[in-house]
Amino acid sequence: MHLDLNLLTALDALLEEGSVAGAAARLRLSAPAVSRTLGRIRRLTGDDILVRAGRTMIPTPYALSVQAQVSDLVRQANQVLTPSRDLDLGTLDRTFTLRCHDALATALAPDLLRVVARDAPGVRIRLLAETPDDTDDLRHGRVDLEIGAGPPEPPEFRSATVGHDGFVVVMRSGHPHAGDLTLAGYADGTHVLVSRRGRLADPVDDILAGHGLHRRVLAAVGSAATAAHVVSRGDSLLTLPSTVCRPLIDAFGLVTAAPPVTLPPVPIVCAWHQRYDSDAAHTWLRGLVRSVFAGLAAPTPRPGSTAGTGSPPEQLSRPEQPSPPEPPS
Repeated sequence: MHLDLNLLTALDALLEEGSVAGAAARLRLSAPAVSRTLGRIRRLTGDDILVRAGRTMIPTPYALSVQAQVSDLVRQANQVLTPSRDLDLGTLDRTFTLRCHDALATALAPDLLRVVARDAPGVRIRLLAETPDDTDDLRHGRVDLEIGAGPPEPPEFRSATVGHDGFVVVMRSGHPHAGDLTLAGYADGTHVLVSRRGRLADPVDDILAGHGLHRRVLAAVGSAATAAHVVSRGDSLLTLPSTVCRPLIDAFGLVTAAPPVTLPPVPIVCAWHQRYDSDAAHTWLRGLVRSVFAGLAAPTPRPGSTAGTGSPPEQLSRPEQPSPPEPPS
């Protein structure tokens, strides 16, 4: 049997108003249209629903017995079909899973969790490390938000760029090139790369090749923290995004210099499945990540300075920009 939800809406109005005319006014329909609907309800239920008593109409015993149920069904249907977009963070009970590289997690987590703890006491955050291979966790809801350097390709995913981050060259305090990093010195040095896939080259090598130069990549490691520890104990150089890696740069007492080649800023991109487009809680989370990253943004370190201060490298116009090196991933 095919049931028409409009019949429940009309029945609710008829029982509330106690007349065809009153129900018609409430539903913004004509009285003859509501009268025909009442006829359909009577045939479907086998009950008169409303009967005349003098100049008025009164509900039948059956109508009285189902009135509360009908009203509740109509209310529930309205909640399903017209969900509230209001979000009460105080009562929100949810666990969000985010995935990003370790440097980004280290930079975002303190402020992100501080806001969550203050504003949304029922919310829990899982911060997962990137995996060496791509997964379908975002598609299947095992991850709510991925934060990286590029938008996803499948059309069912959405993405938003929350900011950009310029690169710095990182080295130990007292390094021979601290305060005077030239292109030749950069190319002559040994380098550590951060790559979740273990790549021993990135677009920086193509840029150096354009100058007729070649650098020695000593190692590729899977996390920015490992790379920072390695360069703090030796003379290798490390090229990293400035803002997201600032906590690690500070923690290991490293100094920074502007790259002697022009590197375009790397985008910071949030990606999610389209099922969350209109989810108020997920929208709040995305906005929170954006605002936290904006709060992290600060002037890029000057050549030879300690971490956290400085000026950005020269930027080329968009058509001339080469692809940036792979961020920690």
